Amino acid sequence: MAEELRTGAGGIGGLLQLLREHGEAIEFDVARYWPGRSLLELYRGEMSWRELSVFIRYLPPDSATARALHRRSPEEEFWTPERHLAAATVDGVNFGNALAAYIASDPKKRGRFKAPPPIERPGVKRSKGKSIRFGGRHGSGARELSQVFGGAAAHQ
Repeated sequence: MAEELRTGAGGIGGLLQLLREHGEAIEFDVARYWPGRSLLELYRGEMSWRELSVFIRYLPPDSATARALHRRSPEEEFWTPERHLAAATVDGVNFGNALAAYIASDPKKRGRFKAPPPIERPGVKRSKGKSIRFGGRHGSGARELSQVFGGAAAHQ
């Protein structure tokens, strides 16, 4: 938040500009993070411009004011780095569980291994997902693995 305040005009002029552009978000944040206070107090003289400046400078990244300044969509706001990591963890666990079930299944009845689809999230493209046929001439799926990883398979 502090960087955004420093890029424009300083002092009361900068705060006035910020209020003109993002007044509703600031009003919402004052009510949310400063219970019992209102932006009207500024106009009544019950809140100083310095108090407002300090309040805005130290708003958390998930505040309405920060979202307005960064112009992020609600979907982008929802997918924080922590949520991306949690989704990646769930994807990994799901993959491991599916692979374990595949390995434990009857080799005569199983076909190709198909990985479960990942959790959909912005910025992560869903791949077609190559299936790998285990077994075959060497029992390892070496040819398919070499195509996936882009190298030459041993014993072809």
